[in-house]
Amino acid sequence: MAKFCSLYSSSSGNCTYIGTSQGGILVDVGISAKRTAEALAGIGIDPSQVAAIFITHEHADHINGVRVFAKKFDVPVYASAGTLSGMQELGALDPKIKTEVIPASGIEAAGIFVRPFVTPHDSRESCGYSVLTPDGKRISVATDIGKVTDTIMNAIHGSDLVLLESNHDVGMLRNGPYPFFLKQRILSDHGHLSNESCAQTAVRLVESGTTRLVLGHLSKENNIPALAYETTHSAMTIAGARLGTDYLLTVAGDRNAPITF
Repeated sequence: MAKFCSLYSSSSGNCTYIGTSQGGILVDVGISAKRTAEALAGIGIDPSQVAAIFITHEHADHINGVRVFAKKFDVPVYASAGTLSGMQELGALDPKIKTEVIPASGIEAAGIFVRPFVTPHDSRESCGYSVLTPDGKRISVATDIGKVTDTIMNAIHGSDLVLLESNHDVGMLRNGPYPFFLKQRILSDHGHLSNESCAQTAVRLVESGTTRLVLGHLSKENNIPALAYETTHSAMTIAGARLGTDYLLTVAGDRNAPITF
């Protein structure tokens, strides 16, 4: 049985747990080691059960707790070469931590096979991850993406569960308080995925067999959970997909209940 849990998901910090009875992995540790350990304990997971940490990219909301957590619990860190280089320059990696560039072909940790895929984002060398559990469940994490490329779609197509970015409502962002350059960055092909783009992708995923969708990395300033949810739900309804029958839909936040299947 696979267990997925969004421990934290927002522009303030991101951390996702994926595991089985054999142990599990973390994707990003963007909040403090203490809060990460507390969140894990809240879902019945001891930090010693974390076999590896996989980092998507070097932005602060994805790496803030890595250095302390990895050192304290002796957990290896995997990421792309560019991301590891960026983290080293930022001082986010203790020299005693085992780090390794994840190969494009993927690696195994805690019986879970983890394969990266390239994502378009304004960072050194960002990626998402698609994982396969021992019982054949496929879970994908696709956040911090300016647009859904063919590479991304091919990687996450057919996943049982996808954590998909639904970062902002375009109207809220354009009319909000952010400076113009930041709005342009977020709206660019190397920024973040909007509710509308997320919804379009979600429809394609459900058509490919995905049954569980988790909307993640919502902006606290430019989005509302209910709006993100309704945008995707409406697109699904128009496409003829039935909530509760064809798919399940949730919005990731902080300390969500785990999803087991």
